[in-house]
Formats: sequence, structure tokens, C-alpha cells
Amino acid sequence: MKYLVAKMLSLVFVTIFMLGCNSESNVLSSENDGDLLKPGKPGNELGTLSQEEIDGLIHMRIEEKLARDVYTVLGNKWQAKVFLNIKLSEQNHMDAINRLMIRYGIPDPLTTDEVGVFPNETFQNLYNELVAQGSLSLVEAFKVGVKIEELDIDDLEYQIENVVNNIDILRVYTNLKIGSENHLKAFNRNLTFVCQTQQ
Repeated sequence: MKYLVAKMLSLVFVTIFMLGCNSESNVLSSENDGDLLKPGKPGNELGTLSQEEIDGLIHMRIEEKLARDVYTVLGNKWQAKVFLNIKLSEQNHMDAINRLMIRYGIPDPLTTDEVGVFPNETFQNLYNELVAQGSLSLVEAFKVGVKIEELDIDDLEYQIENVVNNIDILRVYTNLKIGSENHLKAFNRNLTFVCQTQQ
């Protein structure tokens, strides 16, 4: 009887772990309230952005598209739920930055929303490299997810700590960083699970 109970508990634990590896219920938890990613109320005084803050918004807008586009392609290729869920979150990130750009009268650097098309050579080359790597195997795809989220977190931290004084931008960047940290955990969890099952 004790053996049967132990076996049942073990089966429950494995099931919960597998659901945790494949479920993204917590990925969007920091963004369920859309207001977190919105700038302050329209009546607030806007202030003036520095050129560095403007450049940062432009860079982050393109970088969030990079994440969305790579996850779209890899999600379609591997039919991995983590990519298909997080690409929706990346669209939210893109929209959040676009709202800031509209609010402060900054032209959108994205001339097209077409997947895989970028306005400069640096991002275009990076997209091509990441898709090529992620197309090799599911393990490599998850490694690409980790790489993108680490890049995103590093860039957001740099902006928050060294560039941004505007409270609207700080608020949005801080919540984007929380979202990216959740995404990073999800990719690492799935990467660990796949690597263990292949041993």
C-alpha cells in the first residue's frame, strides 16, 4: 500500500513538473493588467525627452519586434507553446513602446509590420542568425529564446540605470523588464526539460 501511494505521488509530481515546463500561465502574469504598459494619463505634463531617451525608444521598439518575429517563426516551426504564447507578449511590448512614441511625437522606425523585415542591417542580420540557429533543433530554439530575453533585459537595465529620467518611460521599461524576466524563466525551464528528456 505504501509503495502504491508513493508511486501515485511520484506520478502526480512528474505530471505537475511537465505542465510547468509547457504551461505559460505565469508568462503574461506581469502584463495581465494592460495599464502597467501604458504611459501616464493624457493630462499629465509631458516634459522633454533627451536624444538618448528617444534613441532608446527607437532601439527597444525594433528589438521587441525582433523577439516577436523570431518567436513567430520558431513557434510555427516547432509548434512549441512557449514561443506561440510569448510572441503575443512581445506584441504587447511593441505596442507599449509605440504608445510612448506616439505620446511624445516620435516617428515609428518600423515602416512595415511584416515578419522578418527590419529597418536596419544590424537587426536584419541578427534576425537571420537567430532564426537559422533556432531552426537547427528545439534545443537550439530554446537557446535562442534565452539569448533574446537576456539581450532585452540587458538593454532595458542599461536604459533604466543610465539613460532614462522620464517617469513614463521608466514605468513602461520597468514592466517590460519584469515581462522579459518571466520569459527568460520560461525558456530556461523548457530548455532544461528538453535537455533532460534527451539524456
